[in-house]
Amino acid sequence: MVKDFLLSYTKLLVNSPEDITIEISEIDEGFDEITIFANSEDIGKLIGKDGRMINSIKTVISGCKAKGGKNYRVNVKASK
Repeated sequence: MVKDFLLSYTKLLVNSPEDITIEISEIDEGFDEITIFANSEDIGKLIGKDGRMINSIKTVISGCKAKGGKNYRVNVKASK
């Protein structure tokens, strides 16, 4: 659910949607790390001015915590 939402939402924000990939790795029970890989030119768009865009993404993801009970950490990195 979280991965599908992030994939569709982040593709709307960037110039190169084909470069967007998302990996979710379980750190421990009840805690996952989400890494969004994007074109290096699009990283600024995902983070936003003063981090507002990534903070809004984190806010929406925290709503999933209420439903699924997991905590998430969100990172944005350049594509592999």
